[in-house]
Amino acid sequence: MSLRIYAIAYLIFLYAPIALLPLFAFNDGQVIAFPLQGFSTKWFAELATNTALHTAVKNSLFIAATSAIFATLLGVCAARAGAMAHFPGKSGIMGFIMLPLVLPEIIVAVSLLIVIRQIFGFDLSNWTIIAAHVLICTPFSIAILNGAFQNIDPALEEAALDLGETRLNAFRLVILPLVIPGIISSLLISFTISLDEFIIAFFLTGSNPTMPVYIWGLLRFPASIPVVMALGTILVALSIILLAIAETFRRRGLARTGTKDSGGFL
Repeated sequence: MSLRIYAIAYLIFLYAPIALLPLFAFNDGQVIAFPLQGFSTKWFAELATNTALHTAVKNSLFIAATSAIFATLLGVCAARAGAMAHFPGKSGIMGFIMLPLVLPEIIVAVSLLIVIRQIFGFDLSNWTIIAAHVLICTPFSIAILNGAFQNIDPALEEAALDLGETRLNAFRLVILPLVIPGIISSLLISFTISLDEFIIAFFLTGSNPTMPVYIWGLLRFPASIPVVMALGTILVALSIILLAIAETFRRRGLARTGTKDSGGFL
């Protein structure tokens, strides 16, 4: 009974602030407080006329899509290597690759800023953010793809090799179709992480801010907070949809390989 009460209290504490987003996004008043002043969609209408926000959204979508593709490509290579035969230093290398999962983002951001500006002398741009987001998204991609590769029976690839296929063709024709659901899940999760990331983007953004950085700038103006609530509502809905799609593909991948589901994103 006590465990059930704890679980319910935890869920309320976790999701109650998120539930307030649509509540105030459709509120007619500018002040974020109770009582509500009526139903209105004008804050969503303002999103459609804000050209600066449109530019920030386009930057974020480009950065998120590019980061997801590169992170997933690196994740496929690392997960494939991790699922193959043991090689010297395998555990240490895989642990080093996964290190960004436990490093504070602000430490990563400051370190990358020093390397990019002071050591290499590069200008800050969307590509500096992409490089940083690939760094933090790749471990998530590997974590997803590790399960996809390790659940494949090695005998399938060995059979293809015995039938005369090269190792590359065996991977392309046998292994790749089986891990496609994991790859799609990796792309969606990496896209979501990059789209929502703020700290690294704040340090490494150039003249064109990303959407989270632009939202942070809006918080200095109280009159713009309802617009932020409206945008937050859309982002929460988008994140839920992407995570649901990623979980669907993950479960399809497990079903295709005949592996028991041990838990997932949702």
